[in-house]
Parts: sequence; C-alpha cells; structure tokens
Amino acid sequence: MLNLFATGTPQDITAVLKNRDQRVELQNQLIVDASQNQSVVVLKLNIPGPIKNNADLTRLFWAGLAAFEQNMVVCRQIDWAKPTGPETFLIVEGLPLAIKQQAAMFEDQHTLGRLFDVDVLIWQSALQQGQPISRKALGQPTRRCLLCQQAAKVCARSRRHTVAELQAVINQQYQLFMETN
Repeated sequence: MLNLFATGTPQDITAVLKNRDQRVELQNQLIVDASQNQSVVVLKLNIPGPIKNNADLTRLFWAGLAAFEQNMVVCRQIDWAKPTGPETFLIVEGLPLAIKQQAAMFEDQHTLGRLFDVDVLIWQSALQQGQPISRKALGQPTRRCLLCQQAAKVCARSRRHTVAELQAVINQQYQLFMETN
C-alpha cells in the first residue's frame, strides 16, 4: 500500500505558524483585490504529523484542486509549494456564501474532499482581516472526524486519535481515489 508519509522534511510548529502568518497576509491582500461579485478561496490539506509535503502529497493536492475547480470560474490563482504543505489561493466568480456551499459539498462528497480544508473568506472590519465563513453560517453541522463521527475539531484538540491512525485513513482515501480514477 502507498504510504504518503514515507518521505519529506519534518516540519515543526514554528514553521507552521510562520506559514500561517504569511498566508493571512496574502489572504488579506486578495480580499482587497477581489471585486464585489468575487470570492477568495484558500485550499490546503489537513495533514497530521510532521510530514506536510512531498511528491505524493503534492499529487494528492493537485488532484483534489482540479476536482474542486471544475465548476469554478477562476479569475486569479496563486500556488504555494512550501515544506508546510501545498496551498492554493483563488479569486473566483461568485458570492462568498454560494462558494462556501460548493466548498462544503466538495469537502463532504468528493473522495479527496475530506482531506482538504477549503476556506472562503470575508472581510471582518472589527478584526481588520479576512475570516473564513463557517459551516454554521450555512446552517450545516461541523465537519466530522475521519475516524469517528465526533466533531473533527473536538478530536483534534483532545488528540483522540494517533497521528499513525489518521495517516492510515488518509493513505486509504488516496488509494481509493487512485483506484477509481
């Protein structure tokens, strides 16, 4: 069986936090650049453990991104291939709530969608930065854990599952995708 985590440079929390700060800066600029009928979308992988990027994870990312973009009119795209993981920033045609609905459907229904975090951003004046639209704003439940039916955030915070268990499920999801496509 394929092991998506067999190679790569381990990342520490400092690198992940630095990347997050850089992401926020770019996201805010894209929100300013987007016109009134456009939305800013950020796609990244939900990857537990220290290995966040390698050739296999990049292939997984590009396959999922291609599926997500199928029904989008992309006006601008910026791709990051960082050791902390591949990410793409999009400005797409459509209002944020409608785009978030499509993003949630992708995350819930596509074979690879569960492995992605797709944020649709809106400007929050009080915070002076972009914030993702929540599933709650759409009247949808929070995302479920890959291994159990609990809320994913609850499992992540409590570390209910080991990194090895989560990586095994991610390997299975990708293997299933590769066999059916």
